Amino acid sequence: MKTNRRDFIKISTIAGMTMAGEATIASPKGTKHTPQGQAFNMSGYAAPKIETVRIGFIGLGNRGPGAVERISKIDGVEIKALCDIRPEKAEAARKLLEKTPHKPDLYSGGAEEWKKVCDRKDIDLIYIATPWKLHAPMAVFAMEHGKHAAVEVPAAVTIDECWQMVNTSEKTKKHCVILENCCYDFFELLTLNMARQGYFGEIVHVEGAYIHALLDANFSKTQYYDMWRLKENLRNGSLYPTHGLGPIAQALNVNRGDRMDYLVSVSTNDFMMGAKAKELAATDSFYKQYEGKSFRGNMNTTTIRTVNGKTMMVQHDVTSPRPYSRIHLVSGTKGTALKYPEPPRISKGHEGWVTDEEFKELEAKYAPPIVTKVGEMAKQIGGHGGMDFLMDWRLIDCLRNGLPVDMDVYDAAAWSAVAPLSEKSVANRSASVDVPDFTRGAWKSNAPVDVQLLKGGTTRVRL
Repeated sequence: MKTNRRDFIKISTIAGMTMAGEATIASPKGTKHTPQGQAFNMSGYAAPKIETVRIGFIGLGNRGPGAVERISKIDGVEIKALCDIRPEKAEAARKLLEKTPHKPDLYSGGAEEWKKVCDRKDIDLIYIATPWKLHAPMAVFAMEHGKHAAVEVPAAVTIDECWQMVNTSEKTKKHCVILENCCYDFFELLTLNMARQGYFGEIVHVEGAYIHALLDANFSKTQYYDMWRLKENLRNGSLYPTHGLGPIAQALNVNRGDRMDYLVSVSTNDFMMGAKAKELAATDSFYKQYEGKSFRGNMNTTTIRTVNGKTMMVQHDVTSPRPYSRIHLVSGTKGTALKYPEPPRISKGHEGWVTDEEFKELEAKYAPPIVTKVGEMAKQIGGHGGMDFLMDWRLIDCLRNGLPVDMDVYDAAAWSAVAPLSEKSVANRSASVDVPDFTRGAWKSNAPVDVQLLKGGTTRVRL
């Protein structure tokens, strides 16, 4: 069969993309991270109980201070260290704790100060809320130094980093928890419990998204340190998938009875970011460094097929002037749930959505134990309506009571991997790309997260 040079290059490129999900990958340090041979299955693993969870926070710009304040209200924790490269950010976070028993040490002023926090012997958990490219290196370093890691989203930006996190967590038996707060939003928890109890029948298709107008924020000189988030937008794909993806992956039992098999991804052209850079550069020379750059497309749509034949659609658009949406659609053989546009809705057929009264009855019947236990307190404390606090409380409660975490390292890797895999697909005319099996086959027997056990232990909250 004849193959011309252009076809050969195209076929070779696609083949290389497919193999990238399975082949051994070399890290920048020269070590190799391979999907072969699970050292230890972290799914369902209950680490030894920690009576008082001693925490070091790294990254106190956007998400970090809120986490410090929320966790200070949970009994059974000690905040031992606060770290940010900017001294004023570390000091501002400490002021949040002035009326609490917590007296943390501050680390700042140098790019390597965070390592000193991980080196400490009196810390059990490292809470990471730094720019994306630092997430995986910090999580891996923390686990290598005997600490559990809780890392903001996305947990990694390359496939190699995903494997590093998985390998290190298995080797050290330290948790690497992705801080996906949207998994703890109230409607998402409700629909997860309904899915577990068969309300929707066999779930066939799910959708999630991150649609959020952040054009001005991305170009702000003060919003993100060293313009890091604007620089991330020079990549083209589904760059921030986990807010929409996490809850629907749990609904489908991804990594616990099913797994993501392959994806295809397509992006529109950029119709706004390049124009914004040009507009700003006309009056401010600072922005000339971004003028003429190739930014990601306005809208990215990524479709994922699971091994069990289910489909997932994830969208990403952070520039178009659209109302905020994570979509959150769960579609099964007996019913459907949809959150956006508000209000959340449930349907049992093509006739339409259930009435408000019926919806309240469903809420009362299917509210997970974590919501009935600490939901009202979470709403008072706050953090995106309370879901941030539910996430933090659940993490601490699991560590204190020796419970398996809800989102393990395989979730951190698989959910985060959608970003770099989507970039490869977009760059190659939406060719399909295999999603690595970070569980190395254990997904077939891993038990789904038991929603009824989300009530946790006896960890108290101080309002």
